[in-house]
Amino acid sequence: MSGLRFVDVCAGAGGLALGLEHAGFEPVLLLDKNPAACATLRGNRPAWQVLETDLLDFSPSRYQEIYDVDLLSAGPPRVRSSATVTRTETEAELRLLEATVYLAHAVQPRALVIENVPGLLSAPGFASIRDLIGNELSHLGYRFRWFLLNAADFGVPQSRKQGVLVALRKQYFDAFRPPEPTVHEHLSVGRALRRSMAAGGWRDVDRWAAQALSVAPTLVGGSDRRGGADLGPTGTRKAWARMGVDGSSVADNVPGADFTWAPEAGRRGMVRITTDQAALLQGFPSDWRFAGRKTARYRQVGHASPPPVAKALGLAIRAALASPVTPVSRYTQTP
Repeated sequence: MSGLRFVDVCAGAGGLALGLEHAGFEPVLLLDKNPAACATLRGNRPAWQVLETDLLDFSPSRYQEIYDVDLLSAGPPRVRSSATVTRTETEAELRLLEATVYLAHAVQPRALVIENVPGLLSAPGFASIRDLIGNELSHLGYRFRWFLLNAADFGVPQSRKQGVLVALRKQYFDAFRPPEPTVHEHLSVGRALRRSMAAGGWRDVDRWAAQALSVAPTLVGGSDRRGGADLGPTGTRKAWARMGVDGSSVADNVPGADFTWAPEAGRRGMVRITTDQAALLQGFPSDWRFAGRKTARYRQVGHASPPPVAKALGLAIRAALASPVTPVSRYTQTP
């Protein structure tokens, strides 16, 4: 099966799109409102059609090529329900989820995939958005499934749980199977970053890699409205500290030959990771370049969908679309 085409909205730095490309899909349009993310997409894939606009302002009628696609994919900003997050931010994130489903109403692709937080699957606080999505998709003639994936199970050196929605036209749905893990052993931070950490001649790299034996905690991109680049909140930084990594900021360069790694001395004795290394921990290939200044680059990485997970999803959807079509009865019930 060849020539599968997709539209990717809230595309960010291209994690979903890159993984889908590796699964054999070709994008006809990628949409994001962030200028740095759009520059990243154009810089890495000059042939891709990238539109810099807010999904809430997007008018699909101006882009006729999107009406004959196999897949609509979306990685909208991860919704949050924490008391530390403003109500305005949360409502904006939920509106983007709604807009994605309404775009499916206009485009009517054969399949839809949305990646977001695990809480979307069952958390009571998100019941209303689940109901809205489910009712709309059922009305449009799709069947759908929510499920949980962890990026670490797909060779990404990071524990990153993702709530995923996959919807397909009824005749393809019974052939769909959520992707199975592709690795039997998780890739540790030390193994993933040892080569890059050694690039500056750092003499303690093997000793550090021997301690960094777990996967990374979830990378957090943070809000575009405030703050700089760091590896996450207090609990996350403690997990990094156990690997001898200072998670309070992101480094400009890898450690040099004269850097002495002494984590027992506190932050000043810990190593820091760079934005490029954070991208490796997110599953991006080493030749994928991010546009903008350091904080903008790191936020793109932290907000991205890991490409290996997107590839696995793409292959699972591709297999379902390639299966013999199941006749659809008008009496078939949707979930």
